Amino acid sequence: MHMQDDFPLLLSTLYDHAVWQYPSQEIVSIGHDRNLHRTTYGATDDRVRQLATALGTRLGTDAGDPIATFAWNNHRHHELYWATSNTGRICHTLNIRLFPDQLVYIVNHAKDKVLFVDPDLSALVAPLLDQFETVEHVVVMGDTAEGTAIPDAIPYEELIDGVEPHGAWPLIDERSPMMFCYTSGTTGHPKGVAYTQRSTYLHTISNLANYNLTDRDNVLPVVPMFHAAAWGYPFQAVTAGAKLTYPGPDLSGEGITNLLVNEGVTLAAGVPTVWLGIQHHLEANPDTDISHMRALFCGGSAVPRAMIDWFEKNAGVRVVQGWGMTETNPVASVATSKLDMEDWPWERQLDVYETAGRPVPGLQIKIVDDEGNPLPHDGEAFGELLIRGPWIAAEYYKDDRSPESFVEGWLRTGDVCKITPDGYIRITDRAKDVIKSGGEWISSLDVENEIMAHPDVAEASVVGLAHPKWQERPVAFVVFKPNAHASVDDVRDFIAMRIAAWWMPDRFVTIDAIPKTGTGKFDKKVLRAEYEALLLSD
Repeated sequence: MHMQDDFPLLLSTLYDHAVWQYPSQEIVSIGHDRNLHRTTYGATDDRVRQLATALGTRLGTDAGDPIATFAWNNHRHHELYWATSNTGRICHTLNIRLFPDQLVYIVNHAKDKVLFVDPDLSALVAPLLDQFETVEHVVVMGDTAEGTAIPDAIPYEELIDGVEPHGAWPLIDERSPMMFCYTSGTTGHPKGVAYTQRSTYLHTISNLANYNLTDRDNVLPVVPMFHAAAWGYPFQAVTAGAKLTYPGPDLSGEGITNLLVNEGVTLAAGVPTVWLGIQHHLEANPDTDISHMRALFCGGSAVPRAMIDWFEKNAGVRVVQGWGMTETNPVASVATSKLDMEDWPWERQLDVYETAGRPVPGLQIKIVDDEGNPLPHDGEAFGELLIRGPWIAAEYYKDDRSPESFVEGWLRTGDVCKITPDGYIRITDRAKDVIKSGGEWISSLDVENEIMAHPDVAEASVVGLAHPKWQERPVAFVVFKPNAHASVDDVRDFIAMRIAAWWMPDRFVTIDAIPKTGTGKFDKKVLRAEYEALLLSD
C-alpha cells in the first residue's frame, strides 16, 4: 500500500483551505495609532498575495531569506506571517523588549535581509540600523514613513500598492524553516530556534485536536507575535476559521477587557501578569461581564492557583494553563481535565488545573535525576523534565551551545518537575531557581503561589539568596495591590499554615514591581543580583 506520503506538510495548504471556506470571517486589530481596523479573511488574502509578490519584486528577497519583524500584534503582522510562510521565506520576529546589543546580535546572526517595523517602535531600532550587517531595506508598517527617523524607509501600503497578487503557492520542502524565534531572558546571547513548515503544521493540527477551535470562536492572542509565534494561535485560528482579534500596543487591563467584551472574544492567550491585570480591572469594575468566554489560556510562567480560583468563581471563566518553550514550537502540554474529574470537589479540580497539564498527543516526556536516570511518574519523585516529538527542536540555529540542551534525541527543558500517575506535569521550579537550603530543596514556585493567594498581594517572587549557615535561604519580594492595607507580617501569618515551616522566607521585601523578562516572566536573576548580600550578615 502506498499513500501520497511525499505530499509536503505546508502551512499554505491550511491557509488556502481557510480562505476558501471562511472568506467573510473577521480579523480585527488595534493599530499603532490605537484605532480599530476591521477586515476579513478574503480581503486579507488579497493583501497577503500582494505582499508575497512585493517581497520578491520590490525587496529582492527569495525563498529561504529571513525577513525581520519588529511589531505589535496587528493585521499587518498577520499578513507578514502568511506571506513569508506561504512562499518559503522565513519570518524572524524580533522581541521589542530585548536590549539593543541583543537585537543587533540576532539580526546579524539570522542574516535578516529586510526589517518591517511598526511606526511607534521605529525609534527603538533607528539608532541600530548602522549595526545591522545584512538588512537592505526597512519597511514602516503604516501609510507613511514620515517622522520615523529612518532614512529611505518604505511605507508598507506603498510597498504593496498596485502589485500583482501572487498566484498558486509553491510546493516547498516541508523541512525548510518558516520562522526564526530566539530565546529571551537567558544568560549570554539569545539562542535561535528554526521552526519548520512540518513542525508548525504538526503543532497546529495536534493542538487543535487537543483543544479545539471552530469558526464560532474568536481568538485574542495577547501573547506577543514576537514571542514563539504567539504560541501558534495565528496559525491555529486561521486553520479553524476562527475570528482573530489582535490587541496592538494597548495591553492594559482596561484595553484588553474592552476587546474581550466588545468583540465577543471566546479564547484569549497570555502570560499570568496579563490576566492579573485583567483581574484587577474586573475587581475595580465588578459590573463587567466576560462570562461568555470559553477560556483564558495562560502560560509562560506558573499560574497562581488563587488566580485560577478567582476567575472561576468571580468571572465565570476557566483559566487553562499550558506549558512550553521556544524550543517546543511552543505549546507542549495543556491542563485539561478528564471526564471522571468533573464531579470532583472544586479544590481537588484546582489541584489539576494548577499543573502544567498533560503532554499534547504526539509528544513524549520523562523526568530524570542528576545522572540522567529515569524517575517514576508517581507524583512524588522529581527531576529534570525531558521532552521529544515531531515539533520539538533538535538543535539551536548555528549555535555551539546545542549539546548543553539536546541529549540523545531529547530536549533538556531545565524545568524540575513531578509527573503524576495520571500524566500531569507539576513543575516545581526552574533548575536554576530551586532553592537548596541545608541540603533540602525548597520550591520557590510553591511559596510564590501561597503568597499570591493573599487578597492584598498583586505579585510575588521568591528567590534563594546566599546564607552563611544554610547555603541558601528563600527571600520573598512582594508587590501589594494599590490601597492595600496588609503588611508583610500579615502575609507571613497568612502562609504560615500553608507551607512547611522551614520553607518560610527569611525576609519579606516590599517592592514596587517585580522585574520582568522580555516576555513578561519574573526575572529572578535581576533580584538575585541586586539583593545578593541581603542575608550574609545573618
